[in-house]
Amino acid sequence: MLSLSDFVNIDVKHIWLQVETAEQEKVWQLSQHHSNAIAIYNAYLNRICLSRLLTWFQVSLQESTLRAEVFPSEETLPTILEIVNGTAIKVGETKIVFVPTETIDIEELCVPREWVDISSWAADYYISVQVNLDDDDDDCWIRVCGFATHRQLKNEGKYNSSDRTYSLPIEQLTENFTLLFATLGLRWREEVPSEVNLSAAEAQNLLQTLSEASIYSPRVHLDIPFAQWAALISNEQWRQKLYNQRLSQEKNPVSTVNKYLSPSIEAMKSVSVDSSLIQVNLNEWFQKLFAAGWQPLDEVLNSQLGNLAFEFRSFSGTSKTGVNGVKLIDLGVQLGGQSLALMLALSQEEDNKIAIIVQVHPTGNKKYLPQNLKVMLLESGNILQEIESRSLDSYIQLNRFKGLSGTSFSIQLTLDNFRMTENFSI
Repeated sequence: MLSLSDFVNIDVKHIWLQVETAEQEKVWQLSQHHSNAIAIYNAYLNRICLSRLLTWFQVSLQESTLRAEVFPSEETLPTILEIVNGTAIKVGETKIVFVPTETIDIEELCVPREWVDISSWAADYYISVQVNLDDDDDDCWIRVCGFATHRQLKNEGKYNSSDRTYSLPIEQLTENFTLLFATLGLRWREEVPSEVNLSAAEAQNLLQTLSEASIYSPRVHLDIPFAQWAALISNEQWRQKLYNQRLSQEKNPVSTVNKYLSPSIEAMKSVSVDSSLIQVNLNEWFQKLFAAGWQPLDEVLNSQLGNLAFEFRSFSGTSKTGVNGVKLIDLGVQLGGQSLALMLALSQEEDNKIAIIVQVHPTGNKKYLPQNLKVMLLESGNILQEIESRSLDSYIQLNRFKGLSGTSFSIQLTLDNFRMTENFSI
């Protein structure tokens, strides 16, 4: 296995920065104050990235009168990392956003829309950062892959409505950071509209909807227009209130390690989400009542997911009525910004049972699922079905199954060290 020094010698055009174990442990402790395990791990990777690159910028600017500092501030950082991937610094009047990913073969820079289209957040530069924390001790590192300007993202980037991101092929990034330092102070931002005015009542309604900790990624709550979402989180007081309310909803630690205790490196790499306190009542779907985070499939297809395929070849011809629901799962840095769509199709059968088909799809501009994604059907902790994605699977599906009223079951998704469990009742 190649070490950091090997990578540095092989790839001399990129910047490589070592991440020491002591720094990982310190940053892990700082990242614990979030509502769920995805947000905790997102904060962890982003803080690692911010810590190393802020130091690098400060050292690089030693001969200058300019200073690098966290934007908007270190104190408000948790309220941002709870809801979005990426961190920012300011160097004079220049704003720079760091976007970390653990993807091995990086194909694109994928920037959340918040960092591009919120006028007070929009930056001049966006830096793609590859993070590797899988090796031991001295071989953990980050690689600075290149940067793009706000102008590039707006004019040349592709906007993906399903996960609200702008993407730009990695080949279009500038790798020479001398150019960035030489152009500090120049404005590289396109004009973006100011945020809409949000009344206190509208803000309160949004806070009530988005504060539920079971909504792992409120930023892709697609029935809330981005303009309203942007107005809410760009207001520091409302964003702080959203953060506070989401943490107050947490009834049980969701991380696989004990919070506030010093974890092992293996624990820091592990992400587990278990919605054991939340059970989705599928019977309510037939009355068009969907639990938080779930939406009727037709609404999402029409408004957000374009031509996303969803086929039910196994459905019984004796079906009386049917209903389909979808939940978008934004795994952020775990899948390089990729989102997944967990879909359930329900059918009321003549034997008074509910027939169910479960599928998982990629979203946005992704054609295929990540390899080795497992989907399992569980009952009382026992695995009844299991399927695993291959390298070119556009979706995967469990075999059709039935259940009587009162039956409970779970669907579990796992990928490497990530695990997510959704619980259902009929």
